[in-house]
Amino acid sequence: MDSAWLNAAIEWIGTHPVAAGALIALIAFCDAIVVIGIVVPALPLLIAVGTLVGLGHINGPYAAACAAAGAFTGDALSYWVGRRWGAQLRQRWPFSRYPQWLDRGETMFRRHGTKSIFTARFVGAVRPFVPAIAGMLHVPFRRYALPSAAASIGWAVLFLAPGWVLGASYDAVAAVADRLALVLGGLLAAVALVWACVLYTWRWFAEHADSLLARALQWTLEHPRLGRYAGALINPNRPESPSLLLLAVCLLAISWAWFTLLASLLASGGPLALDLQVHAFMHNLRNPLADRLMAGLASLGDQYVLGPAALVALGYLLWRRRWMAAAHWIAAVVFGLTLTSLLAALIDMPRPDTAPAGFGFPSVAVTMTTVVFGFFAVLIARELPGRTRVWPYLVAGAVVTVVAFARLYLGAHWPSDLVGGMLFGIVWLPALGIAYRRHVARSFWIHPLSWLFYGTFALAALWHAPRAADTVLDRFTPGGPDRVIAAADWWQSGWAELPAQRNESDPRRRWALDVQIAGPLDPVRQRLQAQGWRIQPQATWVDAVALLDDDAGRERPAVLPATLDARAETLLMLRPDADGRRLHALRLWPAPVRLEHEPLWLGTTQTLVLTQPMGLLSLWRPEPDDGVAHALVRRAVTDLDTRESLHPQGSAPVLRIRTATPRQSTDE
Repeated sequence: MDSAWLNAAIEWIGTHPVAAGALIALIAFCDAIVVIGIVVPALPLLIAVGTLVGLGHINGPYAAACAAAGAFTGDALSYWVGRRWGAQLRQRWPFSRYPQWLDRGETMFRRHGTKSIFTARFVGAVRPFVPAIAGMLHVPFRRYALPSAAASIGWAVLFLAPGWVLGASYDAVAAVADRLALVLGGLLAAVALVWACVLYTWRWFAEHADSLLARALQWTLEHPRLGRYAGALINPNRPESPSLLLLAVCLLAISWAWFTLLASLLASGGPLALDLQVHAFMHNLRNPLADRLMAGLASLGDQYVLGPAALVALGYLLWRRRWMAAAHWIAAVVFGLTLTSLLAALIDMPRPDTAPAGFGFPSVAVTMTTVVFGFFAVLIARELPGRTRVWPYLVAGAVVTVVAFARLYLGAHWPSDLVGGMLFGIVWLPALGIAYRRHVARSFWIHPLSWLFYGTFALAALWHAPRAADTVLDRFTPGGPDRVIAAADWWQSGWAELPAQRNESDPRRRWALDVQIAGPLDPVRQRLQAQGWRIQPQATWVDAVALLDDDAGRERPAVLPATLDARAETLLMLRPDADGRRLHALRLWPAPVRLEHEPLWLGTTQTLVLTQPMGLLSLWRPEPDDGVAHALVRRAVTDLDTRESLHPQGSAPVLRIRTATPRQSTDE
């Protein structure tokens, strides 16, 4: 929200509100024009506009009216194009090359009539084409205009609404839960990306299987020596030939990608530059609410989850006497694990500094998740009808992505370790899949097998993940600081070398670190409790979900945790005002350095106000520092050894407290 280009855009919009409306109308207009609408990213652009509406930079009704007018005008132009050229439109480029664009819209229109004019506005794949189809079929404009206008208004409001809500609640949410939102958004984006890649790759091969098969057959005729080996895979008399060809092409492509990645890593002698950047970015996203969730998801690749699912599937195959399928299933798991372990032993790659021993290149958990779910997809997909064959591969891609993202978040691997594990697993799958498909022609009833495999995996995951989360988190807890300074040096001048603010990109979240404590925290805690302060345990997911209860007067919501250098607060103490609408807070984290014989803590004092953005949730939002919370803390510890000085790199005075020594001096 604070990048230079966005600040410039906001300033321009504030200065030119009428021109901003014209820009919104232009976006919606281009999105509605036949052909052009395919390439215009209207959804993210309108969400961005809605965010500016929520932040108060654009008038909401004006933005919605401009978007609706642009959409209606663009649809009307598409309608005119279809009416002007009629059936001749199919002979003009690009429809002559991509007739399916118009076919989808025409199918929808003939099935639903004028209702499709309204419905298509909300379906991106056919939105630019249905108005043209209506024109081609000479639908009277008066009959066309009413549903088009209603749809344009509804579409404008619907597409602006997510950004509108986000902008209105941004200040409150970003102050306390920005990292959590980024982690969850990143996970969903990664799953969506892999889902789309698998789906559209499958569809492309399905649409071009016949032409690819014909070209492969021609190649075997032109190269008889090599072709006799390939011909066994693409025999036109075998119904399995398209699937075998697909697996062979995947094998070649993924093998090339695998060896390219391996060569790059070996040539660099360590992680790539992208590995370092992504690792640092994910490390900065660490927060307590996401930590436990990611630890549980990372454990889905453990043997205690994959093992039962694999054994149940093997048992079913043996019971049904599917000896060849059972043999290939055993080969998939055993050889996959053996080859991965052998590769990890042969290639010595530096681990991330956050990864304990046992994590390396490639990721065994990601590889085995890819192998188990991938070969199960190969096993059952051939028994599914038509386009439903893609579903096992989509499930496999989603599960592998979740495991990989969780391990990347925890710092267990470099991104190249995870990509290498996926690629290695995918290399093994087509090779084994070709062998299986060539030798097995019999079909079998897959529904019991599918329920057993996926059901066992789900039950094992629900049982294992909550129990493994704490163990996983213990392994990836950041270590203590390496730098050690003398207590006397810290007391005199070393305190000024510690950070004055949180290292946040958003200035509104760079809270002043205005408290430093040397020694145990119990003396400070006891004195604050005597002054009416209370300790809040670290908020959990139950507390986070409770924020959706807008009845804040009945029970105050929990204060969500904040991090410093990927660490959650060690201590969070709160003191409510009399009206219950404000809280004074003290947050304490381990300092980035340590003293010789005692711990050192960094903290911030805040005043929090209860807000309810859009009436959807209740949040405690930090107010600009007014010094009240800082003064309350200072007053509570007057009998301890304290000093207060202005930080040379900040604007707030820093209160230094020694809890293990008697009081010696006051403010400097």
